[in-house]
Amino acid sequence: MASTNVAIGLVFLSQVVVGILGNFSLLYFHLVLSYKECKLRSTDLILRHLMIANSLIILSRGIPQTMSALGLKYFFSDFGCKLTLYIQRVGRSVSIGITCLLSIFWNITISPMNSCWKNLKGKAPKYIGFSLSLCWMLYMVVNSIFPLYMLSKWGSENTTEKKDYGYCTSAGRDKLIISFYAALCVCPEVVFSVLIIWSSGSMVLILHRHKQQVQHIHSIKVYPRSCPESIATQRILVLVGTFVTFHTLSSLLNLHIGQFPFPKGWLVNTNDLIAVFFPTLSPFILISREVWDRHI
Repeated sequence: MASTNVAIGLVFLSQVVVGILGNFSLLYFHLVLSYKECKLRSTDLILRHLMIANSLIILSRGIPQTMSALGLKYFFSDFGCKLTLYIQRVGRSVSIGITCLLSIFWNITISPMNSCWKNLKGKAPKYIGFSLSLCWMLYMVVNSIFPLYMLSKWGSENTTEKKDYGYCTSAGRDKLIISFYAALCVCPEVVFSVLIIWSSGSMVLILHRHKQQVQHIHSIKVYPRSCPESIATQRILVLVGTFVTFHTLSSLLNLHIGQFPFPKGWLVNTNDLIAVFFPTLSPFILISREVWDRHI
């Protein structure tokens, strides 16, 4: 086994371990500490579902790529390959959708009473459960297009072209079904990403205005960076910056890799590392934000 493959496998394994520990730490924080304080907030349910979606991405991408890099090739059956790819797509889509929901909910929560969100402040928590269920069901149905297509007679007519993922191979797809999938799944992801950027920018602006309004309350001895508004702004910028950077890179690499039936191994590995980076890092950013919010 080449030392390069061993190094890549260890990197994937480290990413999986750190990501799972981070997401389960977030789950522990909200399951244990929330009940200990007898205080269950509306965002807790959103964060739990986000943790589940992130864990699906990490496990379905990280573990197969780790095993493949360490020398175990094509160990999935045809059904296992389709199921793994299905879980990857559902986890990715749901993670983006829930991140968008979380960002908008934060925006509604911190918005002033004279804003356009004032009528939604009391109503928004009531629709969280429905929004989460709709997100899961919608993307489970949309992403089932590929597995159903593969099993259909129409999909079995063209099985000459194979897509190599390292741990399995999947049959080629018709251009029509790819276009249909892009319209139902990729386009909403782009809209969600734009909404996340807009909502986060709006929150930063609200926090900046609030900081200016209450600036005379802060002590002269306290540095501006230590005030709650500055810290909250930094958390938002870090979270959104991480999301936009790695989601954009992953999307571009997916488009590039999709053009080739047998893409280069280093390109596939790079794409998988980037795709798992946000689900791995985001729990630690969210935990630091939640800890701060509960102690101010």
